[in-house]
Amino acid sequence: MTKDKNLLAYFALGAVCLIWGTTYLVLRIGVTQFPPFLFSMLRFLAAGPILIAITLFFGKAKWPDRNTLINQAISGLFMVTLGITVVGWAEVYISSGVAAIICSMMPIWTVLINVLVTKDEKPNWLIILGLATGLTGILLIFGEHLTEFSNANYLKGIILTFIANLCWAIGSIWIKKKNQNSDPFLNAGLQMLFGGIFAIPLSLIFDDYSGVQWNASVLLSLGYMIMVGSVAAYACYSYAIKKLPMTLVSLYAYINPIVAVILGWLVLNEKLNFQIGFAISITVLGIYLVNRGYQLKTNPLGLGSIGKVLNIKSKLSN
Repeated sequence: MTKDKNLLAYFALGAVCLIWGTTYLVLRIGVTQFPPFLFSMLRFLAAGPILIAITLFFGKAKWPDRNTLINQAISGLFMVTLGITVVGWAEVYISSGVAAIICSMMPIWTVLINVLVTKDEKPNWLIILGLATGLTGILLIFGEHLTEFSNANYLKGIILTFIANLCWAIGSIWIKKKNQNSDPFLNAGLQMLFGGIFAIPLSLIFDDYSGVQWNASVLLSLGYMIMVGSVAAYACYSYAIKKLPMTLVSLYAYINPIVAVILGWLVLNEKLNFQIGFAISITVLGIYLVNRGYQLKTNPLGLGSIGKVLNIKSKLSN
């Protein structure tokens, strides 16, 4: 049973890697034509109740107690409001590719926070090498964007994205510690609902409602972000983060920019050359090194697959 749950968690993580790789582009389409906080507010105020209703009516979850609600509200504030929503605001000023570069730093934040705040999941040298290798690959992929960082609007977007990325990492670690005994899908719905509620005052302060224009592009992007980028992917992320090590789950931030590059090549005929392919290979090598590092932490002899390692770890913790 544990093996099946680990396999399902890996499928969930794979879905997050693919789906969230597409949302950078879709989010930019939405926020460049619509007030950014209002766009995200509508997204999460719709997606949260949808996932909550599905979980309560078709799943086995029950309405949580007060402490669980408080934990989800805190997670929603950091991950959804100060994380995803602020990234949407930043994408008014920077491209989706640049946003993806900065968000790929999330595993680094996770490692640093874990080292400073908690004794759990401390990285060994191989994990650190893997994180550095993966980040190097991401920087090579989007190296052409780095020259634009001197632009004032880009600088504002970069700072906002760094802040949002740090807040997302804090929220992720928080729910990893607090959500072990609660339903991950209901948690995801509550986090989105609270995140949408907390975004209301930000929208009232920063958005220009005189520029609201409903068109097919905005409606399609909003619909995609609600049903696919939020309901489906956020539920998968919440499940994966409950079942797998936090630093391993955070590797989705390396995959997302790769998906963005390939999607741009297929759909928009953007550049995909040998240099970019080489950079993707370096990123994949970084992911392998992190996985290998977790193998060696649990099994010093390095025997068995990462699935077996996680299975043993799960059994020891139960």
